[in-house]
Amino acid sequence: MNRYPLWKYIVIAVSILLGLLYTLPNFFGESPAVQISPLRADVRTDTALLQRLEQVLNQQNLPYNGTILEATGIKIRFADTDTQIKAKDILSSEVGSDYVVALNLLPNSPQWMRHIGALPMYLGLDLRGGVHFMLQVDMAGALTKSLDRFSADLRSTLREQRIPSAGIERDRSKIIIRFRDEQAREKAITELGKAFEDLAFQSEEVGGEARLTISIKPEALVRMQNTAVQRNITTLRNRVNELGVAEPIIQQAGADRVIVQLPGVQDTAKAKDILGRTATLEVRMVDEEGDIDAALRGSVPPGTELFTERGGGPLLVKKQILLTGDRITDAQPGFDQDHQPAVHLTLDNNGSRIFKQLTRNNVGKRMAILLVEKNLTEVVTAPVIREEIGGGRVQISGKMSSIEARDVALLLRAGALAAPMEIVEERTIGPSLGAENISKGFNSTLFGFLAVATFIMAYYSAIGVISVVALAINLLFLIGLLSILQATLTLPGMAGMALTVGMAIDANVLINERIRDEIRHGASPQAAIHAGYERAWDAIIDTNLTTLLAGLGLMIFGSGPIKGFAVVLCLGILTTLFSAVTVSRAMVNLLYGNRKLARVPIGTIKISKKSSNKH
Repeated sequence: MNRYPLWKYIVIAVSILLGLLYTLPNFFGESPAVQISPLRADVRTDTALLQRLEQVLNQQNLPYNGTILEATGIKIRFADTDTQIKAKDILSSEVGSDYVVALNLLPNSPQWMRHIGALPMYLGLDLRGGVHFMLQVDMAGALTKSLDRFSADLRSTLREQRIPSAGIERDRSKIIIRFRDEQAREKAITELGKAFEDLAFQSEEVGGEARLTISIKPEALVRMQNTAVQRNITTLRNRVNELGVAEPIIQQAGADRVIVQLPGVQDTAKAKDILGRTATLEVRMVDEEGDIDAALRGSVPPGTELFTERGGGPLLVKKQILLTGDRITDAQPGFDQDHQPAVHLTLDNNGSRIFKQLTRNNVGKRMAILLVEKNLTEVVTAPVIREEIGGGRVQISGKMSSIEARDVALLLRAGALAAPMEIVEERTIGPSLGAENISKGFNSTLFGFLAVATFIMAYYSAIGVISVVALAINLLFLIGLLSILQATLTLPGMAGMALTVGMAIDANVLINERIRDEIRHGASPQAAIHAGYERAWDAIIDTNLTTLLAGLGLMIFGSGPIKGFAVVLCLGILTTLFSAVTVSRAMVNLLYGNRKLARVPIGTIKISKKSSNKH
């Protein structure tokens, strides 16, 4: 009656072992570290750099507890924050301006645990410390940027359709095109109306001159502003994720504000530097008639700039920018036809049209593709245009490694911000405050657990002890599950964990009281145990299901701390249903299911005279 098959015991034992394995990394703590990341795509972190940094630290008598060399950078552990800060200053001067040197925190879990994916939970800003920014999107800047882009597109469309105009200018939030006659203006309205659905056109006569005033439609303007915020969020997330900062929180706050939280990073200046990292492309024509020797002596011809081609010699490039990286919709690393590393770009419709016209008009001439990153510009490649290139697919290749091709693609995908942003709030939370919050949250959960455990063991005797063990296993499952999912734990999440303790023991109370009722009604000990678990299941499902639905509502419609609380609460309900019923019953079956019982060790049971007379 009260026996489990062997496979159930095996499943429960394996579950407990896995829960313990994935919970353990959370108790090793974190150590202060310095993170060195390359600032530009053509700069790499390798073994030689790591050895040089280790030598510098040894010369300065700064002990370190280990180093990690990754494709995205180097991380060096230290025993305390004082050594970490000193090392950061020394390493910053050693590596120069080619690298970002930032403070960070790294988990202390053993290497073998990390190899099998047993990692600690991510800790939120309130527990781990770090930096918090609130950025505001400059909507006026977004409008200006859109109008500038529309001006260039309108000029190109008029040129393609061979519609003569007397000039295009921007006046605040409008674009004005002047025409020599009304016929040209009417033709422009027809052609431009087909190509630009988001623009409104209005004919005007000013001083006998035919003019066309163009503005962005109100509904398009609202959509454009919303898109600017979402694109900025995507860009910021790409920068942070792809440039080496872990577990960030980037979310919209209001109509035009974005919150960025970087847990574990205490260096505000370097955090700003990481957020500011981006790269874009510029396509210009090479000035093949200019005097390179004179330019090298300092006499650069007007309208040109002197650059050095990657892996090549000096090059004069015209200042006029024909195409920018704003037109890039995707960038992926790959290989060219010679099996050399390359970056494959996809352009939007207008970019494809501009590039097609550019290559058609300059066959036989050299075109320079420049990479602009952190105000540093370099010529990646300067090929000769052999034929017209259409279809919106562009390939960049030229003396780059596979790692450089990947990094360039990542930065180009991160792209430029759709609208300017400024930091309106900046806050740094130190690791000591985070440690205090962890201590308070842990103690609150611990004291709540001990209070519940003491009462349950005193009231329900041996069965109460089993309930407490099941409660401890429930917490083990919950922490292990959060670690496996790599969830971010915050103070509200710890509150959800404390609430789970109370709700989990409620299920065992229902089972234990049901067992007592069966005994009061004269059931044998084994029958009472069986009926207690079977008949309490419906009540347990009902109580937990209603709470789960409320938690799912908070998870779906809430944000930030509310969502963090809801995630822990919902996971806690799922682990409760398994541990409070299946695990606790397995222990009861193992201890009492295979022998004859005179009584159930479930505390003192008061049987009323009325019940006694019935039986």
